[in-house]
Amino acid sequence: MNLKSPREQEYIQQLSIDCVIFGYEDEQLKVLIPKLDFTGDFWALPAGFIQQEEDIDEAARRILAERTGLADIYLEQFRVFGTAKRSNKTFMERLVALNPTKLDDWGLDLNTLGWLTRRFVSIGYYALVDIHKVNLQKGNIDASIQWYPIRELPSLIMDHEEMIHIALDTLRLNLDQKLIAYNLLPETFTIKEVQELYEAIYERPFARNNFQKKILDQQVLERLEKKFTGAANKAPYVYRWKRY
Repeated sequence: MNLKSPREQEYIQQLSIDCVIFGYEDEQLKVLIPKLDFTGDFWALPAGFIQQEEDIDEAARRILAERTGLADIYLEQFRVFGTAKRSNKTFMERLVALNPTKLDDWGLDLNTLGWLTRRFVSIGYYALVDIHKVNLQKGNIDASIQWYPIRELPSLIMDHEEMIHIALDTLRLNLDQKLIAYNLLPETFTIKEVQELYEAIYERPFARNNFQKKILDQQVLERLEKKFTGAANKAPYVYRWKRY
């Protein structure tokens, strides 16, 4: 979203994209969330509009690349948010009221930003990334952008927290059917690390032997060398995902 040059005619009217970007680190599932560079506590999902000549998926990938620096990302549309009462009006009125000087400097006010207060239908996407490959990039109206654990989210604008929880529910439903968890891991990993990831996503423990059998029975992992740690216990094998 670019408030500094909000030309409504460039975009498909009253349609936006919101992206839930999941990462995994320190045995925690995390979400990438920018804080807007305005007076007041405004946190929002990475979002943007769809250009008139742009495919919807192309727009989502553009928005993701602008914040992560990555082009090759697992991305999936999970829900369209379009209740009749869904509007930016309350959020935008508060932002304008708290930031008159900044908006004056940009030559903007509620009249010029009026189109942003209308009802918007938002297409929700979720993305899975290797958090260590991400090159965090602030948008032009971001004060900061950082990873937040899924259970330690800041207070988000509009229905963005609901979007995150629905995206998480969808991820859980798709995890085994589509075998997509490995997008959150580095190139190589142990079965124990896969189990820790699943436990972070589902927020519950799994029995080790049953889990290992389930994962190996999927036949999507290539076994590599053992991972020697110097400890007295048996060294685990290292695996990588067979990408199709």
